[in-house]
Amino acid sequence: MNLTYTDIAVNLIGSDLEQNYQSIIDGAAAVGVSQMIIIGSDLTESQHVIDICQQYPNQLYATAGVHPHHASQWQPQSKQQLASLLQHASVVAVGECGLDYNRDFSPRADQRKAFSEQLQLAVETQLPVYMHERDAHQDFYDILKEFRADLSNAVLHCFTGEQAHMERYLELGLHLGITGWVCDERRGQTLAELVKTMPADKIMIETDSPYLLPRSMRPKPKSSKNKPSYLPYIAQYIADLRGEPLEVFANQCQLNTQTFFNI
Repeated sequence: MNLTYTDIAVNLIGSDLEQNYQSIIDGAAAVGVSQMIIIGSDLTESQHVIDICQQYPNQLYATAGVHPHHASQWQPQSKQQLASLLQHASVVAVGECGLDYNRDFSPRADQRKAFSEQLQLAVETQLPVYMHERDAHQDFYDILKEFRADLSNAVLHCFTGEQAHMERYLELGLHLGITGWVCDERRGQTLAELVKTMPADKIMIETDSPYLLPRSMRPKPKSSKNKPSYLPYIAQYIADLRGEPLEVFANQCQLNTQTFFNI
C-alpha cells in the first residue's frame, strides 16, 4: 500500500534537525512523507525556511510568521517585513502565530498585538493562517473570531485541548492538526477520545518534529528526537482510534492538507 503523506509541522530550521536536514528529508520521502510544511517562528527564521524550501519545490513548503514566544520582537515595521516574505512562492501560510499563556515568553499584550496584525495580513493576502494556542483559549478565540469571516482558511496546529474547545474551534471552521501527543498514555488520553469524533474533513496530521516523539512507538527509537518519517506511525495510530482503515484516513488527511494549503 503506497500511501503519501504531508507533515504539516516540521521545525527543520532552528532545531536539532537542521544539522542533518538532507537525511531528514530523504528519510521522510522513503516512507511516503512526500511533502512537508516547514515552520517559520520569527522573521529571520522564516527567511531561512524560505531559502531551504526554494531548493525543494513541490516537496517543502514554508510558513512565515512570528510565534507568540517571539511576539516581543514584533515592531512597527514587522508587518511590512512579513508581508514581503509572504510574497515568496514557497510560502503557503501566515504563521506560526497565536497565543501561548503557558510559558509566557513574551508579554501577553505583545502576543495579542502580534497575533492580531498577522491575522490582518492573512486577510489581506488571503493566505491560510497557521496558529498556535496554549492555555489561552478565550483570548485566542475572541481575537480569531473578529477576523474569521474574512480569512481564507485557518488551522490550529498541535491541538491538545478539551472537548468544549474543540467544539468552539470547529464552529469557527478551523482545521485541527494532530500530533503524536495522541500516542501519549499520560497526557494524550483526552485527545485520543476526541479524535474519534473529529470531522474527517477537518483533520490534518503532523509530527511537530523534533518535538513530541510518539511515546507508544515500539521498538522505542534510540533518540528522543522526533522525525517526519514517523508520521505514518501517527496516522496508523489515529486511524485505529477512529476505527478506520489506514488507507481511508491517510487519503482523507492528504486531501484535506493539499486543499487547505493549495499544494
